[in-house]
Amino acid sequence: MKKALLLIPALILTFTLSSYDTPSHTAKAGPIQLIPSSLDMGNALKQALQIGTAKSSDQLSAVNGYFGNAAVKILFPPQAQKAEKTLRSIGLGKLCDKVILSLNRAAEDAAKQAKPIFISAIKHMTLQDVTNILLGSQDAATQYFKRTTTDQLTVTFKPIVKGSLDKVNATKYYGQAADEYNKIPFVSKMNPDIDAYVTQKAIDGLFYEIALEELNIRKNIGARSTPLLQKVFAFADKNKK
Repeated sequence: MKKALLLIPALILTFTLSSYDTPSHTAKAGPIQLIPSSLDMGNALKQALQIGTAKSSDQLSAVNGYFGNAAVKILFPPQAQKAEKTLRSIGLGKLCDKVILSLNRAAEDAAKQAKPIFISAIKHMTLQDVTNILLGSQDAATQYFKRTTTDQLTVTFKPIVKGSLDKVNATKYYGQAADEYNKIPFVSKMNPDIDAYVTQKAIDGLFYEIALEELNIRKNIGARSTPLLQKVFAFADKNKK
């Protein structure tokens, strides 16, 4: 019985070490540096990104996900803000309010479709991408998404946004606002096409929220909700560039 008890620590140590790759080096008078395997690193990062993108998408697709969040709320396009001010000054404030609400409702509706787009992007990450993101800057994953998926997101998202704009009458209200403004003499005409603007703002809002989630996982140990995330990000914390 005593011999069996003495073997337990050795078995635990063997099991623990077997879940890691061979250490890159051993300090002469210190503990062995345990290095997660490349498979662990890839799986952990994908877990983190799936958690972060799903949470961001869910938050923004909820009622007032965009409209109630000052950081991502969609307003009149910059080139149309002068028109908005003029419209409000001539008693069309309610129309302007309808435009803003409907733009945000369209983005909230479209955000429901974001998760599978990001999941597809996550699946195509290479091992080098994983390493660069884990050991890179605080927004390395967000920058990766921007660099590699913006064009695809725009192509995929635009028809969804267009359908959402039509669904919530955003196209109608914005078109009405443009028509009313364009009736005013001697003003630069307001472009009634709002699809591309809302598409880009909806994507920007998603990236903003994903960046917040990425920073949370990197900085907040409590946000690392699985043992794999805890193991790999603890290693990354000690090996930042």
